[in-house]
Formats: sequence, structure tokens, C-alpha cells
Amino acid sequence: MTTNRGRKALLLALSAAAVAGVALTGGGAAPAAAATGLKWGDCDPAVKPLPGQRCAILSVPLDYGDPGGEQIGLAVSRLPSERPGARRGTLMVIPGGPGSSGVQRLAQKGAALAAEMDGAYDLVAFDPRGVGGSAKARCGLAEGDRRLVTLRSWPAADGDTSENVVRTRRIADTCRRNGGAMLRGLTTANQVRDLDRLRQALGERKLSAWSLSYGTYVAAVYAQKFPERTDRWVLDSSGDPDPGRVARGWLEGMARGAEDRFPDFAAWASDPSRPAALRLAEHPEDVRPLFLALAARLDRAPRPSTTPGVPLTGTVLRQALQQALYSDAAFGPFARLMSQALDPAGVPVLPPELAGPMPDEAATVSVGVVCNDVDWPASVPAYARAVAADRARYPLTAGMPANITPCAFWKGGAVEKPTRITDRGPSNVLMIQSLRDPSTPHAGGLRMRQALGERARLVSVDRGGHGIYLGNGNACGDRAVTRFLTEGVRPDGDVLCR
Repeated sequence: MTTNRGRKALLLALSAAAVAGVALTGGGAAPAAAATGLKWGDCDPAVKPLPGQRCAILSVPLDYGDPGGEQIGLAVSRLPSERPGARRGTLMVIPGGPGSSGVQRLAQKGAALAAEMDGAYDLVAFDPRGVGGSAKARCGLAEGDRRLVTLRSWPAADGDTSENVVRTRRIADTCRRNGGAMLRGLTTANQVRDLDRLRQALGERKLSAWSLSYGTYVAAVYAQKFPERTDRWVLDSSGDPDPGRVARGWLEGMARGAEDRFPDFAAWASDPSRPAALRLAEHPEDVRPLFLALAARLDRAPRPSTTPGVPLTGTVLRQALQQALYSDAAFGPFARLMSQALDPAGVPVLPPELAGPMPDEAATVSVGVVCNDVDWPASVPAYARAVAADRARYPLTAGMPANITPCAFWKGGAVEKPTRITDRGPSNVLMIQSLRDPSTPHAGGLRMRQALGERARLVSVDRGGHGIYLGNGNACGDRAVTRFLTEGVRPDGDVLCR
């Protein structure tokens, strides 16, 4: 772990001297024309591709244990460098999730990223198995089991988990019956193998990467398995990589993350400059009890919403808070939702993602990867005890992060042994992490930093939110990442951007 002296040093503002750093050599750039293993064409208009963004299908084995057997297709996208003379290689954009689309993320972030990189890279991403334009897995889950507030096991208002046990067992049984080999192929290990297949198809000796959230674990596993194939590696918003607790530990961390982040929302929602409909209280310390009281009231008496048949319950409000804490931009809509619920004449407007069920394919991926990656405890009473303790310690999340999931009943358990992240390998990793991240709290990022040892440097950003670079970060953090990717220069040590 970081020493006391190291922790104190981390609290120093990032200065020009701190980021002077050392240049990392490497590269392995191949000419852009080397990407001949893929047939590039127009992207699906639904992706809303950027000008110049091209798409292709990469063929990979369904089962790497039988590489000559059934093949599946993965959607791939590329935004070529506009300055071939400046190009040094390929930068992979690795999305979060599990279940997020790399192709869509490239469309969303590609213009800003290309401007920062100034032609240094072709920007490439792919949709992992089960996602977007790639081959799908389907559990055939009932609509009621595909809602975000049911896939995430929120306990009953009194903390009872018996309904969660019935539902999660049903989801696991349904996936076992219907998922087949495609479901069992949804693993981080296979995403890593698929990423290396893509590297080969692109004709690259090495890759650079910008990974986000769950994607940081994918990137860390890739760097562990293929250290000689990594060039400049960025982990943005990392979780604890403990191989015995991946996914389960990340979920549990959301309770701590919500507590870390909520004061930012409380300050925003009590700011005197807010419009009356968005200012929830006169003082920041009044916002938390207001939220908890409103959630308890909605537990007792749900309010009809503008979505027929889907009321605003205490659980829905808590889940809406979780999502709102990801970005300051979501504070306004959530404050408006609370105002509507507090107004006796108001009719709450639910966030779109809470107004209806997830597609079966999306629900399947979100369950499949986390259950396939690691063995989860199976004791129902142990989960009930954990929920009770978590509710008392972290009332904002009401025990959900510690609750039972379908993984407790997953047939066959982990598909293969999880990878342990270590400090063995080149020192070419830059981490960036918010101090108040609701999804991957800073404490979890420190555990990733500890696991990587001298392979990594950590840039902590004194901000709240999830996803820092070119997102919730600041100019200081963005400069550190851009300089690393374009010049190979990292800070000399772990630093803090204020």
C-alpha cells in the first residue's frame, strides 16, 4: 500500500515539475495501410459515425479452446489518422460495462480524442461479444427481470431479500437453459483474446489504449497476459482487480462511491443560483435527509409517473440517484425528478433507462460476464446479513451493492481462473482517477495502483464523477493523459490535479 509519506505526497497539486516525467520509448507503429486483415466499409447509421469513421467485422473463435471451430463476428470501427506522417500506431478505445459498445464510444469521443492526439494514432474500437453489432447471446429473460431495478438487486423497503433470492435464481436458471455456448463465451479473458486478434488483423506489433471503467480491468488483464504487446496504456476510473472479488467487489464499492460523491450533488442542489425547481434545500447538509425521507415515503406510497404502469418508487429514485452521480450534467434532471416527487401535484418523469426493460441481449451481457468471470458466494443467509450491515453503513444505496445476484446460482461457476494483476511487466501504464467516483471509488483505484506497482503512475483528480479523461476531468488531468499518449511522458510519481 501507499506509505503515509506517499499518501501525503499524493495530495500535492500537479505541477509542471511533477509532470516533467520521463519519456517512454516504444511504439511499434505500423503503416496505416497494414490494416488489411479487415474489410472496411460504411458504419451502421444508428451508430451516428463521425466523418471518416469506418466499420468492419472481425472473425474470432467462439471457443478459443477450439480455434478452428465455430467463428463469430465482432463489430470493429476505425477513425484513421488525418496526418499519416505523424502517425505512430493504433490507440484502442476500450469501453466500460460489461455491455458498453466500443464502436459507439468511438463515435461519441472520437472527435475530441482525435483533436488531442493530433494525428499520432489511428483510433480503433470494437463491440465486445454480445454487444452492439457483434454476435449476441440471449438468455430469454422475462420483461420484469430485465429492468435495471431488478437486475440490480434492490432489497425490499424493510431490507428483506427473499424476493431477490427468487428472482436471481430464476434469472440464473433461465440463462442456463437458453444461453448456450455463446453465453459461456462472455468473459473478460475472451475479450482480451479478441483484442489481441484485432491487433493482429490491424498489422500492429503493439497497441496503445485508453480504457474506461470495466474496460480498465480488460486493459489490465491484457497488459498482464501480453506485456510485450502494450505501448502506452491508460486506465481511466479503475476498480479493485482482486481476482477473487472482481465484479462482486466492484458492485460492493458502489456503496462507498455514492457516499463519496453525494456531497457534490448536495452542494449543487442547494446553490442559491439554482432555479427554484432545481434548488432542493437552503443548505448542503439538508439535501441528504430530504432524499432519504423522500425515498422512504415513495417506498410506502409510490407515485404514478408519466410512464403508464411504471410508478416512481423509492427503489427507482435510489437507482436514478446512482446514475445521476456519474456526471455533474445529470444533477439537473435528477433534482427536477425529486422536485416533481416532492410536489403533491407533480407527475414524475422517469429517466428513459428506468422507464422500460433492457433488451434481452444487453441484460444477458451484464449478467453473463460478471458471473462467468469469478465464483460468487452461494450462501443466501450470508447475503442477507451483508445487506443488513450495508444498509446501516450506507443508507443511500440501501443494501443493493451487497445483495445477492444471479451469480450465486450460476451453473458451473467461473469459466476459467481469473487473472491476477501484478507489477511484472513494462512501466508504461498511466492511471487517472476521480477522488469522488460513484462507481469505481478512489479506494478501488488505489488497489489497482498497488497491484501494478512500478508499472504505473496515478493521476488523481479532485473532482466527482465517473470517467475522467475528456469527460468529468479537468485541464490538468487531460494534459497529463494527452502528453503521455502523444509524447510518452508520465509524471515522476503519483500526483493530484486540483
